[in-house]
This record gives sequence, C-alpha cells and structure tokens, in this order.
Amino acid sequence: MDLRAAAIRRIRAWAARRHGGDLLPATVDRRRIYILPTRFGLTFAGLLATMLIAALNYNSNLALAFAFFMVSLALVAMHHCHRNLSGLSVDVNLEADAFAGGDAVFCFLLRNDSALERSAIEVRLDPAVRSAAGVRAVKSVPAQSYERLMLPVRVGARGVARWDQLEIRTRHPFGWFRAWTYVYVGLAAYIAPEPRGDRRLPDAAAGSGRALRSAGGGDEDFAGLRAYAPGVPLKHMAWKVLARGGEAAVRMYTDLGAQPEYLEWSALPGLEVEARLSQLCRWVLACESGSPRPYGLRIPGIEIPPGRGATHRARCLRALAAHSGAGSP
Repeated sequence: MDLRAAAIRRIRAWAARRHGGDLLPATVDRRRIYILPTRFGLTFAGLLATMLIAALNYNSNLALAFAFFMVSLALVAMHHCHRNLSGLSVDVNLEADAFAGGDAVFCFLLRNDSALERSAIEVRLDPAVRSAAGVRAVKSVPAQSYERLMLPVRVGARGVARWDQLEIRTRHPFGWFRAWTYVYVGLAAYIAPEPRGDRRLPDAAAGSGRALRSAGGGDEDFAGLRAYAPGVPLKHMAWKVLARGGEAAVRMYTDLGAQPEYLEWSALPGLEVEARLSQLCRWVLACESGSPRPYGLRIPGIEIPPGRGATHRARCLRALAAHSGAGSP
C-alpha cells in the first residue's frame, strides 16, 4: 500500500508540473486525460489473449471471429471512456465552512455543452487517502445541461484543511477502463471549534433585548420602523410614511444598550486555548441567532469590527478556526 501511495504522489506531482494551475471554471482538455485498464479490464484482456491462443491452436474461425469482435468492442469502450470526460466543464466553491467533527461541503457545478450525456462522472478529493470518509461523489450530466454535485468531506480537529487539486474520473461504459484528470485549484475548509462552554455572555451583550425602544430621549439613535400597535403614543408615529400612503408605522430608537459589543478573549480567564475558542464560538452563534445587537470579536492577533449577518458570522468563525494559539496568554 505504501508503494501504491508513493506512486500516486509521484504521478500527481509530475502532472502538476506538466499542467500548472487552473482557473475556474476549468474545461477538461483531451490532452489532460489519462486512461488505464481497471482490474476487471486486465482480467478481460487476459481472457481475450487466452481465447486468441486457443482459437489459433485449434484453428477455430468462429472463436477467432468472436475474439476479434471483443477486442474491437474493448477499443470502442476505451474511446467512449476517454470522450466521457473530454470537454466537461467544472466549477466549485473554493472555500467551505464546518465545525470540528462535522462535514465541509463543496458544491461542484458540472457543465456539459456537448450533445452526448456524460455518465457516471466521479469527483474525488485527496484520492491517495483511501480510508478518508466522504471524499468522492458521482453524478451523470445530461446533454446540453449542467448538474450540481455536493461533496461532503468529513473534517477533524479545528484548523484549516487545504487541498491543492481535485480528481475527476469515470469508468463508463463497461468498467473496463478508468479515465481521469486533475484540476489544480486550491480548496480550503475552515474548521471552527465545536461550540461549547458554560460561560454566560457578557452582561452588555446579554442585555441587548432592551436595546430597541419606541420612545426617544436620552442617548438614543433612530433604528428604523415597526408596524403600529394600539396604545403607542401618537407622537411616536411616523407621519411622513403615512402621508405618502404607506402603512401605519412607529419610529424605533436604539439606546445605549444597543451599542456594539465585543466578544473578548480576555473575558475568559482560566480557560485553555481550545476551551476559550469553543466558548467564543458558542457566543458568536448566540449573538447571531438571539440578539439584534452588533457584535465584534477580539482574539490575540486579530480584531473584527462589530457587525451582523451571515457574512460577519462566517468571518468570525473563520478567525476562530485559523487561530494558531501564538501569543495567547
């Protein structure tokens, strides 16, 4: 097995030097497709050779005709296996997010602009690791169409997992030959720590439920409108909106409790590095799902300004995933 893995690494390194990097979407050129017989194909070739020797030995024209027919069928199958990849277009999201012990999902777009169906297209990540779970997926692409292929990759500990290339292969139509090609793009999976911990959010962040009020006064700032409800004083009505023919609305204000809050590394004394990261991860998810308050993140070496939304959440989780632990007290 070590010899096989070493041979695969040498072949992949040679192919990388030969082709260089790729730009997405990448189209599979026929000169970049490699093809070899499978184990079943080698067994079938040995059977055909035995059949030919026997037919010549016994001077059987019928056996010779059948053997030559099967050889010609194998050649046609080899051509179809090679053509099944040639001209196929591939695109993929270069970055994926996951939690430790979960799945990082890469979404592939396989586009087929030809008039022939591309059958049983297999996408693989890190094919040298045979024991890895969830590193391949198979999809057929109809003619003049495209298909999306989801490839979940099981990830382990917190960090950033990277792949320098992906492999596309097929055994269509009979499984006698295996054709494959490499696409050289950098894929990365940001593995955030497992969200856990029993520390409560800082008081300022936890109390943001009192941030939005329908009355002005004090240190407040306009935060938006909400639908009118009976009992609200008329001085808080948004009369300009009503005058323009809109629905009755009430002005909302943000008080001091809604000021942006930072989730601080220093707010978790006495915890190990991974425990702090897990607790911060849980706080990020809690702030995003249960509070209207903008939140930021401060960890050694990086500071993310307050914000909200899926993009901000992903930025915070990726910062926790990529944290090296250097400079942490």
